[in-house]
Formats: sequence, C-alpha cells, structure tokens
Amino acid sequence: ELCNANRWVRLAAAIDWMDFEKAYSALFAPGGKVALPARVALGCRIIQLHYAASDREVVALVQESPYLQILGFESFTDAVPFSSRTVARFRARIPDKAVRPAVRLLRSFQ
Repeated sequence: ELCNANRWVRLAAAIDWMDFEKAYSALFAPGGKVALPARVALGCRIIQLHYAASDREVVALVQESPYLQILGFESFTDAVPFSSRTVARFRARIPDKAVRPAVRLLRSFQ
C-alpha cells in the first residue's frame, strides 16, 4: 500500500481530475479512436516537467514507480500501456504552462 504522506500521493489527491478530463476531452473529435485517460496524459506531463525528462525517460519512470503510477493508474503494473510517442503527443496537446501549477504544488510538498 502506498503512503498517503508521499508527495505524489498528495498531489494526486489535490488535482481536480474531472475538471482536467473535461478540458482534455474537448481536444478530441467525437467518434475518433479512444484516447488514454486524461489522468495518464496529465500525469505524464507533470512527471516530465518535474524531472525535465525526455519522452522515453517518462515511460521508464512510470514503469518503475508505483508512486508515479498513482497519477494515472488504479494499481501498479509493469506493463505501461503507452510509448514515448504517446508521451510526445501528450506534450503537444498539454502545454507546459498548463502543467506548471501542478509541478509547483508537488514541489511545495517536499
């Protein structure tokens, strides 16, 4: 079980995921391919900005850490269902300025 005092757990609890889901889903055309959850997309972008990580590094970080997976998954898994190309698409859709408040909040928990 994850520690509730962990900064990533606290951040996951503090984010209004439903609000972001609404804004993120508006970026997609109706009837298109089913997208990964907005929580996964934003989680990857927070991790990427916080660690100044490349797209490939984000995939590796998420795969290794249950604390980072809390930003997008219900439980820990070794099989991350996205690639570095997916992270690049997240980066194209979610600008840094939209992610910075979450990164600042994360850093305030340290």
